[in-house]
Amino acid sequence: MTTDAADMAACRTLLKGGSRTFYAASLVLPRKVADPAIALYAFCRLADDAVDLGGHVVAAIERLTARLDRAYMGQPMNRPADRAFADVVARFSIPRQLPEALLEGLAWDAGGRRYETLPELYAYAARVAGTVGAMMTLVMGQRAPAIVARACDLGVAMQLTNIARDVGEDARAGRLYLPLSWLRDAGVDPEAWLAKPVFSKPIAEIVRRLLGVADSLYARATFGIEHLPRSCRPGIYAARALYAEIGRELERRGLDSISQRAVVSAGRKLVVLARTALLLETEWLAARRIAPADELDETRFLIEAIEATPPREAVQPAKAGARTIEDRAVWVIDLFARLERRDQLLRGAIR
Repeated sequence: MTTDAADMAACRTLLKGGSRTFYAASLVLPRKVADPAIALYAFCRLADDAVDLGGHVVAAIERLTARLDRAYMGQPMNRPADRAFADVVARFSIPRQLPEALLEGLAWDAGGRRYETLPELYAYAARVAGTVGAMMTLVMGQRAPAIVARACDLGVAMQLTNIARDVGEDARAGRLYLPLSWLRDAGVDPEAWLAKPVFSKPIAEIVRRLLGVADSLYARATFGIEHLPRSCRPGIYAARALYAEIGRELERRGLDSISQRAVVSAGRKLVVLARTALLLETEWLAARRIAPADELDETRFLIEAIEATPPREAVQPAKAGARTIEDRAVWVIDLFARLERRDQLLRGAIR
């Protein structure tokens, strides 16, 4: 089964017009990864727009759920992105629970849900980011539970980094993602602080703690990355390093994500990419000594859904190519930038 060429062309045009970075990166991806990634991304991009422009988040989610129904019945809506998405989820046996969980996370956002504990925050991050990591792992031809678990870890880590970076921005939009129990333990009343978000030593320590959790998950991801196709590993390593660098930038700024937003400069990104390229061999050797860790309880339902969905056909991992680490990094970074963009649009819609 292959996605219709005209539908793929329409998906590329969509991304070329609104997601130039992803479109450019897709030109240098192994074709077996690039085309299905484009199809997934195009559908998610239209889903973002539906939430952003629909005027009513709950109604938008209901419409997206109906589109999922049709895609998984093999009767997608008569739109190129929907047809391409339906082809890809069928070809790579992507369980419905994965995109459905992403929509569930979006619904949690729409309801202004807050998270009392770290495990509750894990459950949210599993839906809005772990799902993306899991779907992309399937597109890369890997579905072993231990590898999918590490992809989910990486997605959760990236989302925690987003939360640590955006504490002030979220608070000013009436959003609070920091575990409420952490705030209370630090002597911070969540409601009072949300009404007047200011930087303080207790908030700095909570941000540090959250970054520490993210760093532990970044480290766990090493095992999974090393079991991806060789052509995909450098890009995933680079994406992980660049996202983790946001945490280092926060540390350099005194962990103040209230009065300012940590941004990794272009020059610093180049340094990180160069360092990552030099450490690839070290990472590979380290990964060989790492025993697979247990999955997060909060991502287990994604892994179990994949285990219960055998592949319909053998998916060959992408072959290696002589491309730069920057080339392979961009598409992963942009996928997670989509999540950030969606969060920003959602905050604007709720206000």
